Amino acid sequence: MMHYNVVFLVLFTIVLYTYAEVSDTDLNDLSEQQNSVQINKCCEENEIAVDSVCRLAEKYNETLWNPIFKTENGEEVKLKYFRFIHGVPNCETTELRPIFDLGKSEDKLNLLSDGRLKHLIHHQVNSESIKNDPLVTSTFNLHDIISMPDSKEPSSYIHNQNKYCMDKILITNSNTTGQYALVCVPVVKINWKDSDFLMKKILNPIFHAIAMILYLTVAIIYFVLPTLRDLAGNIITTINVCLIVSQAADFVRIFTELSNHVSFMVTDIILYISLLGAFFWLNSFGFYIWKTFKSRNVFLRVTDVRKYCYYSSVVWSSVALMAGMAICAHFLLDTGTNPYRKMKKQFSSSILVDDVEQETIGWLGIAIFFTPVAFTIIFNLFFYITTLKVIKRINIYGRIHYKLKGCFDLFLQMFLIMTISWLFLLLSWLNFDALLYAHIVVNLLQAIFIFYTCVVRQSHVTFLLRKSCCYAQPVPTGEWGDEMTHMNGGNY
Repeated sequence: MMHYNVVFLVLFTIVLYTYAEVSDTDLNDLSEQQNSVQINKCCEENEIAVDSVCRLAEKYNETLWNPIFKTENGEEVKLKYFRFIHGVPNCETTELRPIFDLGKSEDKLNLLSDGRLKHLIHHQVNSESIKNDPLVTSTFNLHDIISMPDSKEPSSYIHNQNKYCMDKILITNSNTTGQYALVCVPVVKINWKDSDFLMKKILNPIFHAIAMILYLTVAIIYFVLPTLRDLAGNIITTINVCLIVSQAADFVRIFTELSNHVSFMVTDIILYISLLGAFFWLNSFGFYIWKTFKSRNVFLRVTDVRKYCYYSSVVWSSVALMAGMAICAHFLLDTGTNPYRKMKKQFSSSILVDDVEQETIGWLGIAIFFTPVAFTIIFNLFFYITTLKVIKRINIYGRIHYKLKGCFDLFLQMFLIMTISWLFLLLSWLNFDALLYAHIVVNLLQAIFIFYTCVVRQSHVTFLLRKSCCYAQPVPTGEWGDEMTHMNGGNY
């Protein structure tokens, strides 16, 4: 009996010791789990970032994000326990910016073993396939904000655990996967002495506002004065209205970086349609002068209103056709990468950057918009050369000839001004700041020269303005008052 008791005590002691060891291990594991490293995951547990928007990973046949931990020296370490905190960080007074680690990009994201994030920037990395991706180029990386040293050595920035979130990203355009992070960075302070900021954000909108005022003044003058409301005057008014709309659309595009409520696609379409309409109307102006001079009977002052309606139907039908083709080509045929513009980011817990990548008209659409403009320039050259030959053969000038000669000079000047400005617009798309600055200045000069050409340089217009404004006399409404002013050298 004593023998059995001893055996029982030994077995009980062994079981108790084993249970104590297991309990101690479980307690240690539980303690480690409770004190595990916290990792901020941008999306939910079963989601990844697809083009910077949280989507279910299984819909894209992608695996979930598996974090790899490293030391500050870049050596991999194994962590037994870590847990995810889902959602974007609360940046409070700072700004939220995305960073892409796509393998060949210059940005590297190392998740440290203590839960912090190390952003490493290799300045000498040059991968055109990554840099040209519209999603990557459309967003602000951290080194766009922090001044980078002129050193070939990589720069690094460390973000605390609650000041970042990280996840796997899939870029559908290039079928590229990598790591993605949203980090809190200091708010960018505006440098008012920076020439680039002054030109793009101060002088550019001021010049646009001045240009719109000048175009509006010309349009009002030619619309209000009765003797200027003929076919030529109505065409000039319409051209200036088109230019006002284009300036307004471009003005909106300047400040769309401060809000995501306006789409670049809409502003681009309005801008290109208004420019196309302005050049089509200028082409109709040249056609009207050329056809009238070529006619054997120039005294065909037949219902300018009806003629204007005919021209309007042709011009706006052509503009609508070209715009429809350009928009369809952009959405249906433009399979390449489309340009994106930078926007100020606004994030929510479910959608990371839903409105960050503001899509614009692709190059195919732009080509369809701008190719007709190039053809109108060629046609206008033809109208100018052939009309000039007809004018040189005319020996006797009548009242209509004087009017048409004035319209011809006005057409030539507006043609040169608008063509030069259009060429500077094309050059501004090149990656040179000097060309962009030149376009900003030329944009204002175009408005000044058009105002000078259509109002100041036209003696009959200034005479009518002085007569109606300064002397408070009724504006002459006779049928040929405008032409008589030309014949008498600007004086009645």
